[in-house]
Amino acid sequence: MSLIRIRKQVDDALTAFVERQRPVLWAISEDVTPLMEALEALLSGGKRLRPAFCYWGWRAAGGGADEPGLIDAAASLELLQASALVHDDVMDSSDTRRGLPSAHRRFEAMAAGQGWAAGEAFGLGAAILLGDLCLSWSGEMFETSGLGAERLARGRRVYDLMRTEVMFGQYLDLLAGARGGATVEQALRVVEYKAAKYTIERPLHLGAALAGADPDVATALTGYGLPVGVAFQLRDDVLGVFGDPEVTGKPAGDDLREGKRTVLVALTLERAGAARAATLNRLLGDPELDAAGVAELRGIITDSGGLAACEALIDGYAAEATAALDAAPIAADAHAALADLAVAAITRRA
Repeated sequence: MSLIRIRKQVDDALTAFVERQRPVLWAISEDVTPLMEALEALLSGGKRLRPAFCYWGWRAAGGGADEPGLIDAAASLELLQASALVHDDVMDSSDTRRGLPSAHRRFEAMAAGQGWAAGEAFGLGAAILLGDLCLSWSGEMFETSGLGAERLARGRRVYDLMRTEVMFGQYLDLLAGARGGATVEQALRVVEYKAAKYTIERPLHLGAALAGADPDVATALTGYGLPVGVAFQLRDDVLGVFGDPEVTGKPAGDDLREGKRTVLVALTLERAGAARAATLNRLLGDPELDAAGVAELRGIITDSGGLAACEALIDGYAAEATAALDAAPIAADAHAALADLAVAAITRRA
């Protein structure tokens, strides 16, 4: 099944789930309509990589191509991702998401348009509740997917672990920002738990667990999934500094204004020398950073060798994943699909 077909089926499953929830919310109050509109806007974008990896984890473990309920179970990961994105944007004070106002800015603008007091507080509070709602609904969508009780029980263990890991990964990310820095090793630990496991390894494990995978299949999927997941996030770090706003949907250099202590930044600080490192630390996290400041930081990252070192890491993780996949005891169609997904994850421009 191609990524395009999976995306379409996931979109349809999410739309159907939200429609089933709408009468419940309207029975409470029509005032919740803006919350639903914000959710629909958030769910309308995305690459649907997590459901795709879940599907091919299922197929890698011998699951059938058209199992009823599998797409709903996989699509629930998009609600979990929506929760993470809303909360992440609040913590990072991000203004945009996928070219649109982030959820808390959307609600803040709504309050301002109505002339309400404490618009910023309303925006933050409403966004947190939206993220909580998405987290709750992710579990509900998974549990009501229609898969059998035994399969759901196997998958639930992975799902619970995935949610725990991403919360702790997010905390480690906040901790690095509060401390004002992180070593490459510390930044890679954040990447592993906030992104790599959550985006690729655990969705693969979830699909495999639902299909009743043998331990050797799960081990092989880790050997492939973790390095692809790290490379995926390192590519995201590069795009956050050097990406085209027309493609990424975020202003140029937004990660620099938000002060993200990424692996790319840590690699740069290792190589920049005292003067340039001091400049990077001074400008990083300045919300008023202008185009000239972004250009200066990009120059430091490039000239120090930080960008080249990050690209070399990406290439290394990609090679590691390819070797693990080539040795994996999985069907040929799953091997081919996972190879294509790795390319899509690592070479993307947005």
